[in-house]
Order: sequence, then structure tokens, then C-alpha cells
Amino acid sequence: MNPTDNISFAEINALIEEYRDRCLWFLAPRYTPTTPDEAMRTLNLIERYGDGAAYRRAERLKQWLL
Repeated sequence: MNPTDNISFAEINALIEEYRDRCLWFLAPRYTPTTPDEAMRTLNLIERYGDGAAYRRAERLKQWLL
């Protein structure tokens, strides 16, 4: 991983924290993804259960993961 990877994973974690109560209430309270696959699954959940802004942010972050 290079330094830009940490910035993007920090963005993913920030999005998760912002939408944890609304979209990810069924996950462990302190869950954070540790692999790109886990991050992709979590972003898919945010897209599915979040609002339009969450969808757009998750979609942008998913592009980084690809």
C-alpha cells in the first residue's frame, strides 16, 4: 500500500462512521473493513440502504477499489 491508499481507506472508514447507524446497524459496532473485498461489500450496503448522497460517495470510493 502506498500513502494514497491510506487516504482512500480513511475516506471509506469516514463514510462508514457517518452511515453506521442508518445503514450498517446490523454489523458489529466497531466494524471496519480490512481488505478491499470487505470494503466493497460494505460500500454496497451503504449504496443499498443509504440516501442519494451516500450512494454517490460510495460509488466514487468503489471506483478507487477497482
